[in-house]
Amino acid sequence: MIEVPLSKGLEHTQQEWEQATAAVLRKSRRLGEDAPDTDAWSTLATTTLDGISVTPLGTPALSAGLPDGGLPGQAPFTRGATATRELEGWDVRAWFTDPDVERTAKDVVTDIENGVNSLWISAGTGGIPVDALAMILEPVFVDLAAVVLDAPFEPLEAARALAAVIADKGVDPAPGTSFGVDPLGAAFRGRGVVDLDAAVEAARLAQPLGIRAVTVDATAVHDAGASDVQELAYSLAAGAQYLRLLVEAGFSVEQAAGLIDFRYAATDEQFPTIAKLRAARRLWNRVAELSGVTTAAAGQLQHAVTSRPMMSTYDPYVNMLRTTVAAFAAGVGGAAAVTVLPFDEPLGLPEAFSRRIARNTSSVLISESHVAAVTDPAGGSHAVEKLTDDLARAAWELFGEIDATESLEAAHDLLRARIEVTVSDRALAIARRKRPITGVSEFPNLHEQLPERRPYDRPLEVHRYAGEFEALRDDRAATPVFLASLGTVAGYTARATFAANLFAAGGVDTVVAGPSEGIDDVLTAYEQAGRPPVVCLVGNDQAYEAWGPDLVAALRDAGSTYVVLAGKVEIGADATIAMGVDALAFLRSIREVIAS
Repeated sequence: MIEVPLSKGLEHTQQEWEQATAAVLRKSRRLGEDAPDTDAWSTLATTTLDGISVTPLGTPALSAGLPDGGLPGQAPFTRGATATRELEGWDVRAWFTDPDVERTAKDVVTDIENGVNSLWISAGTGGIPVDALAMILEPVFVDLAAVVLDAPFEPLEAARALAAVIADKGVDPAPGTSFGVDPLGAAFRGRGVVDLDAAVEAARLAQPLGIRAVTVDATAVHDAGASDVQELAYSLAAGAQYLRLLVEAGFSVEQAAGLIDFRYAATDEQFPTIAKLRAARRLWNRVAELSGVTTAAAGQLQHAVTSRPMMSTYDPYVNMLRTTVAAFAAGVGGAAAVTVLPFDEPLGLPEAFSRRIARNTSSVLISESHVAAVTDPAGGSHAVEKLTDDLARAAWELFGEIDATESLEAAHDLLRARIEVTVSDRALAIARRKRPITGVSEFPNLHEQLPERRPYDRPLEVHRYAGEFEALRDDRAATPVFLASLGTVAGYTARATFAANLFAAGGVDTVVAGPSEGIDDVLTAYEQAGRPPVVCLVGNDQAYEAWGPDLVAALRDAGSTYVVLAGKVEIGADATIAMGVDALAFLRSIREVIAS
C-alpha cells in the first residue's frame, strides 16, 4: 500500500501512478494490453471476507469527509485509549497454560526476567490448578506485573484465589489486572452454561481492588472462523450485555465500563488488523456514549492475541513470520497489551525455545524497531482511515442485528450462520490458493520432521485455516505421482515445480523424470519409477502439441490409469491443472484414483 502525501505541489499525479503501475502489470500479464490504466486499481486491490476493499494506494480523496478520529486518549479513542504508552511500548503479555506447576512457575520467572510485563494465566480444569496460583505468583510483584485470568470452568474460584494473592502481598495491583470472567465467550465456545451471575460477583470482588472483572473475549468467535466485522460486532454485543448486566446489579454506568476489558485476535493480514483495533475503540466509545459514559472509562482497554486459526501445524516455524506481522499490526493498531503465541502452539504445550521467541518478538519490535515510538503511527494514513471507517460501519450494522435478537441463543444462532458463510468463502479461497498458506498449501515439505510437544489438557476448538490441507497431509498417499517431463530442464521445470507443490499440498509425493528427448525416454523412467497409476505431464505448450497425444496413449498402454496435464492444452488427458484450480477438490479426486 502506498500513500500519496496530502500537500500542495505534488511532483507526480495520480494519473502518472496509474500509467506506471499499469505498465508493470501488463509486463507481468496481470493487465490486458487494451485495458485502461485505471484498471490498475481493481487489479491490485484486495477484498476482505467482509467484502471491504483494501486499496493499493492511499489518496486524500479516500479520507475526505470521514469522521474526525480525535487525539490519542480522547474520544472517540480511534487513535488510542491513552495519550501515551506508559511502558514506552505495549504491554508484553505472556500466556501460561501448562498444568505442570513447577514448570509453569519457572516459566513465569524466566519470562518476567526477560522482558514480559504481564501474565495471562489459563487456570482451572485442564489448565493451571487454581490452588497453585499463590505458589506460581509468589515471586511476582503484582503491583508491577498485571495478572489476567482465563478460567471458564471455575471463574469465581480463580478470581478469589487471585484476590487472596493480592491481599496477602498488601499492594495495589498493576493496571490491567483482570479476573477475566467471560461467561458469554465460554458459552459460545461450548464450555458450559451461561452463568451471568459469575460476572456480577467478580465485579463486586474486583471493584474494591481497582481492577477489571470481565473480559469480552472476541477470539471466541475468531477461533470459530469469524471475519473482522463479525468479531467486532460480537465484541460490541457482548460488551453491551455485560454493561447492562452490571448496571442492573447496582453499578453506575461509569463503574461498569471501567470493569470491562476486551480481547481481539491479531492476524498476519496487517492493514485489516490495524484498522480493526482502531475501529473497535471507536465503536465501543459510541456504545459507552449512548449508555451515558462521559469519563475516560469509555476508552477501550485492548488485549491483542496473535491468531490461532492462522497458525499451521505443518512447517510450524513459518508461524514465527505470521506472529511477527500480527504483533506489528497489533502494536501499530494501538493494543494496550499484546500476546504473541509460541510458534509451536498448534502442536501442543510450548517449550522454552518457542516461549523465548514469542516474548522476544514484541521486545524486538519495541526496543530495536521502535514501532511503539509513535502513538498511532497509522493515524492520518488515507487508506487506513478509510479501512477503519469501513470496518466500523459494517460492524455497527451487524451489531444492530445481533442486539435486536430476542435471546442469547438467537443472537448466537444469527452469528454462527454468518460465520458459517465466512468459513465457506475462506475455505474456497484457500482451496484455490488465492489465500495461500506457506508450508501447507504452498511450498510444502512432505519429508519434514515435526517437533514433538506435550498435548494440552484443555485444548481449544479452533477452526484452523489450514485444516483441510493438513488433514490430507496427516493421511499420506501410499503411492507417488509420476511427473513425466517433456523436453529440456528449462522447458519443464516451471510446471514440474508447480505440479510437485500442488501434489505435496495434498500429501502426495512425486517422482520426477529427468530431461527426455522422446517417448521412449519417458517410458523408461516410468518403468524405473514402478509404474504409478497417476502420471502428470510437465513441459511447455510446444512439447505438448508435438508429442503429447502420443505420450498419453503410450503411458496408458504402459499401465497408467489416470493422466494429468500441467497446463491447458487439449491432448486427451483425464484432467488439467493450472493456476486457480480448486486444489482440494483436485487432490481428493487424485487420492481416490491412487487408492482404487
